[in-house]
This record gives sequence, C-alpha cells and structure tokens, in this order.
Amino acid sequence: MRVLFVGDVFGQPGRRVLQAHLPLIRSRFDFVIVNVENAAGGFGLHREGAVAALQAGANCLTLGNHAWHHRDVFGMMQDEGRFPIVRPLNYSDPGAPGVGYRTFNVNGEKLTVVNLLGRVFMDHVANPFRVMDTLLEQDDLGSVFVDFHAEATSEKMAMGWHLAGRVAAVIGTHTHVPTADTRILPGGTAYQSDSGFTGPHDSVIGSNPQGPLQKFLTELPQRFTVAEGRAELNGVIVRIEGGRAVEVERYRFIEEI
Repeated sequence: MRVLFVGDVFGQPGRRVLQAHLPLIRSRFDFVIVNVENAAGGFGLHREGAVAALQAGANCLTLGNHAWHHRDVFGMMQDEGRFPIVRPLNYSDPGAPGVGYRTFNVNGEKLTVVNLLGRVFMDHVANPFRVMDTLLEQDDLGSVFVDFHAEATSEKMAMGWHLAGRVAAVIGTHTHVPTADTRILPGGTAYQSDSGFTGPHDSVIGSNPQGPLQKFLTELPQRFTVAEGRAELNGVIVRIEGGRAVEVERYRFIEEI
C-alpha cells in the first residue's frame, strides 16, 4: 500500500493549500494521514479544520500537544464514524477522551495509525517508548504507522531505532521544518525526524515573522498571528509491503505567487 503522511496543517493557509492540492494527488495513494494539530489558527483542531481535511481526502487525522485546545474536538471524538481522529496514545490519564490508535482496513490489509507525544521540552506524559512496547504486544495491528509529535530530534531518532523492524514507519511532527534524514531503518521501518508542516511559507514556523522577531529582540511576550501569503504542503510518502516499508520519500509543494 502507498501511504501519504501530511505534516502539521497550520491555520487557514494550511487548510487552503491542503484543500487545493491534496485532491489533485489523492488518487496516487491508498491511504492518507493528515496531522491537524495546528489547523485552528495555529493551535489545535476545530470542526472546520477536521471537515476541510476529510473533504480533501484524508482517511485519518492525528493530533499532538494542542489536542485539547478547542472544545470542538471533544464532540468529534465521540462521533467516531465521521471523524477518524487519533490523539496521543501516551496521555497519562487513561480516561482521556478519544483513542491513541486506530486500525483501518486498506484494500483488505490492516493499517494501524498511532499518535505519540514526546517528553523532552514538552508537557508531562507517560513514557512513549514503554507505551509503544505495550501496544505492540497485540498481534492484530497489521502494518503500524507512527506519528511521533516531539520537539527533540534526538528523542525522535531514538524512537525510530527503538521501533526499527517492529513498525512500518516512524515520522516526526511538531517542529514544522522538514528534515533531510529520510531513510529506511533496519527491518523495514521508514523514518524522518520531521515531516515539515502545511502552512504559510513566508513565516516563522507558521507565524507572521514580526511576532517571533519582537519576542527574541525584546524578551517580552508578543501576540503571534498566522502569516499570510503563499502556503506550502509537506509530507512523506511510504510504500508498505508485508508490514514493512520498502520505499520512502519526502513530498513538498509550494503555491505559486
């Protein structure tokens, strides 16, 4: 199966480029996963963002550290038929709304999508390495695709090696900048430290540059706003056979001015 993973959708520009470009390439893939962690104004997911991604062709929506930023998400998690959302598996509260993984039937094959949160420079959550070990004790997951939403590249790489040969893919999200370390780890695990994001191209990871610049210059709190102008779509394409990755490549599209 060919799987397209689309990196963090950021604000209205991200939703726009996703809705415009994904339908043009959707037929190339058997399954599409879209991280919508920042779809609502750069923070969290609202109903508008979820609907936009699903209408564009997404089969599964993943989240991250802003999972609970909008109240819309609680209702959508209860409507599993319409909104196939996967929030981080390793929230410490076992009673957290929603689910941390979902198993889909893709042309007669099982594909399990997992969302994890890192712990370095992030909020406290359960150990993602141990949580994945427990999950992988199940034998009915089929091919496993992991969206690891984390800040530190070292933690993402460590997770890749920890899961090498046990899952089909470990793709990082959260830092919004695509990394050039795309590879297949031993045992057939596709890996990239960060997929990059889907949002404003001329920005500081999605925000109008003036806000972050003033914060760095003055060390005072600043209001960050979503940047305008052309947008880009970043992702990773993984071809999976027999539960293991056999091909992986970066994907990038930038709107013309």
